[in-house]
Amino acid sequence: MNNDKKIEIKSMVDNQRKFFRSGKTLDVSYRIKILKRIKILLQENESKLYDAIYQDFKKSEIETYMTELGSIYHEIDRACRRLKYWAKPKRVGTNILNFPAKSFLVPEPLGVCLVIGAWNYPYNVSILPLVSAVAAGNTVILKPSEIASHTSKAMAALFNDELNTEAISVIEGGVKQTSIILEQKFDKIFFTGSTRVGKIIYAKAAEKLTPVTLELGGKSPAIFTETADLKMGIKRMVWAKFLNAGQTCIAPDYCVVHHSIKEKFLTLLVAEIKQASYAIENDNYVQIINSNNTQRLIELIEGATVFYGGDYDLDKRIVFPTILNNVNFEDAIMESEIFGPLLPVIEYKDINDLFLKLQSRPKPLAAYMFTSKKEIKKKFIKELSFGGGAINEVIMQFTNPKLPFGGVGESGFGNYHGKKGFSDFSHYKSIMDKPTFFELSLKYSPYSLRNFKWIKKLLRL
Repeated sequence: MNNDKKIEIKSMVDNQRKFFRSGKTLDVSYRIKILKRIKILLQENESKLYDAIYQDFKKSEIETYMTELGSIYHEIDRACRRLKYWAKPKRVGTNILNFPAKSFLVPEPLGVCLVIGAWNYPYNVSILPLVSAVAAGNTVILKPSEIASHTSKAMAALFNDELNTEAISVIEGGVKQTSIILEQKFDKIFFTGSTRVGKIIYAKAAEKLTPVTLELGGKSPAIFTETADLKMGIKRMVWAKFLNAGQTCIAPDYCVVHHSIKEKFLTLLVAEIKQASYAIENDNYVQIINSNNTQRLIELIEGATVFYGGDYDLDKRIVFPTILNNVNFEDAIMESEIFGPLLPVIEYKDINDLFLKLQSRPKPLAAYMFTSKKEIKKKFIKELSFGGGAINEVIMQFTNPKLPFGGVGESGFGNYHGKKGFSDFSHYKSIMDKPTFFELSLKYSPYSLRNFKWIKKLLRL
């Protein structure tokens, strides 16, 4: 059976490579046609997609559209509008030494691409990079996360059975299937998931010198200074933290609060959580993805100081919003990304000491600063390294297609969204076109000291 699967997967990759080499995906109009067809199929099958994600998470239609399908539709629309411009050769300057040549960059597709999606936003983090890959003219094999099994089946049915194009295929399965897939030769691998698995993907890709984009995670801080607008800042932060029950890679993992406002911060924090009335029946909360992750979160609660919340139901895979107080950077809960509705609160006194501490930690995928002081905003941007972030806002940077999304350091590398997604799945060929009616003789032998002096001058221009 395992050998049969190897043959099936190899055949799928070979067929895509054959199709890519036919040159059909080089036609921009063909790419636009596929993208529009994908959008139509998604819209026609929305009820099935809603049902699948509800079975995995108990996630409401409202939040599914808001956090999953809406951004996909927008990404497709933007790609279709801008694709002809993105795909055009771009003129660049030419140095004097090469006069009268013209120079330009020509974007070309990489070839057969592998997109490995994550389970937390199964449609979004699978289909968005797929859209970028198709827009750039590649063929795509999509491997959705098997952890969100119902959404994985829904995407397989959509792309394999209904879209019916040789440019896109979905392969379902777990670790064994992924291992077989990674044995194949791809021209690009795009992975969204944990740092631990990202290292495995990166190592396998290196064996075949395959370029990789890794969208990982990390412990993203939300910093509240003494000049923060607490009421609005907490409202925005709470919504972002408990969206999808905290299972969001760019959600604030923990809060760092100035000691002078900590008491007020905690009071307003509890009030905002209560006001939100988080519950599945209120269409604003979801289950934890599986029992293992639920148990992991429960163990974190039991090992910390609970200020508010702490309730859970292991059988129903529900962990309610929980505030953990008096947390230090050395505590166990600060060792790895929480990825759930637990919010540690750390107190700080001096912003310079805090930044030194944050600089010593792995670079997170996101960071957030709440302050009204310009100098603190500048300090935040200049001194802290992270994938992307916001000032006086949380996670909404993801919704701006003009802001590339991606990590840095242990939170990943490479980025996508909009034009940057097209670029991430493209190679830009450097071309010089030089006429034959004129030629400088300086580069040809016999060499002379006089020509050498001219060459040095021209190379500086």
